[in-house]
Amino acid sequence: MTSLYSLAHLRDLPAATWDALVPPGHPFLRHGFLSALEDSASVAPSTGWAAEHLVLERDGQVQALLPAYRKWHSYGEYVFDHGWADACERAGIAYYPKLLGAVPFSPVSGPRLLAPDPADALLVLQALPQYLDKAGLSGAHINFTEPQLDAQMAGQPGWMERLGCQFHWRNQGYRDFQDFLDNLSSRKRKQMRKEREQVAGQGIDFRWYRGDELAEAQWDFVFLCYANTYAVRGRAPYLTRAFFSLLAERMPEAVRVVMARQGGRDVAMALSLVGGDSLFGRYWGCLDEFDRLHFETCLYQGMDFAIAEGLQRFDAGAQGEHKLIRGFEPVLTRSWHYLLHPGLKRAVEDFLRQERAGVRGYAEEAKQLLPYRKG
Repeated sequence: MTSLYSLAHLRDLPAATWDALVPPGHPFLRHGFLSALEDSASVAPSTGWAAEHLVLERDGQVQALLPAYRKWHSYGEYVFDHGWADACERAGIAYYPKLLGAVPFSPVSGPRLLAPDPADALLVLQALPQYLDKAGLSGAHINFTEPQLDAQMAGQPGWMERLGCQFHWRNQGYRDFQDFLDNLSSRKRKQMRKEREQVAGQGIDFRWYRGDELAEAQWDFVFLCYANTYAVRGRAPYLTRAFFSLLAERMPEAVRVVMARQGGRDVAMALSLVGGDSLFGRYWGCLDEFDRLHFETCLYQGMDFAIAEGLQRFDAGAQGEHKLIRGFEPVLTRSWHYLLHPGLKRAVEDFLRQERAGVRGYAEEAKQLLPYRKG
């Protein structure tokens, strides 16, 4: 017998059962990462995120999972639908709560329907419209999907595709950072070399750590830096201090932190995760102002690390025209949206059709700004 039900707490499913369905190389989908968000209260109903993970079970065995959340706002998603919500409010249409299939606060593409058998993934997709209606949800939004799921979604009625653009760095088998620079135009090569020299000239050096190599006092510093990036904009951070300790405890082998030091004291940090052949830059922060330190800590240090470790890809996070001119190439991302209200669906569908053309055009134009030598 097959059934679909939801989990309000990840701790209600054994980590081994969950992780057995997570493909290798995707640390953000592991039980350790997602449970750290819940157990630290970074993700909780009080913050507008209620875990509602969908589980497909057959004869007592879990066959498919959709990490998902019931949401009362659109923050922390990096696929922006605030305009849709505002239009609904003006029209008297309830947009919240909605169902979000995504990794909170992490715009990293990857599997979303965790199912070894594509047929089971399809069963979850087909059951979602009825589930939404019964659960009082306005729609479902599955963000930052991978090609296998994209192919399935494209064939399902009612699902609308949305494109985005990120910037990722590819390691072309470089021997070292200088080897990378040698592939750039002369002007860009000089610019990057100068930026690195400016940081070194301020007496700043760097040290890399695994998750289990940091003491709690160092994690205090990591959190302080992370929280400061929000404080300077007058906002509260998404993640709590407890999240960082839980992450280091549950997934130490995947965590990498680079500390920037000046005169023997830490002044900035960047936290990344490693998975498969990729480095994922996530959080950064600095307590003082230093010229060009952001580029060095968040970009050049990660590129150095990827080269040294033989990693093929560096995803340094959302946003990024400043990444483009430093060798990060435009990459299209996809999300999928299912809306129950027919009028809203028609309006969004028309908007997305125009937006997709614009995003594709932007990505093509961005390629012309890459710093690599022509020919």
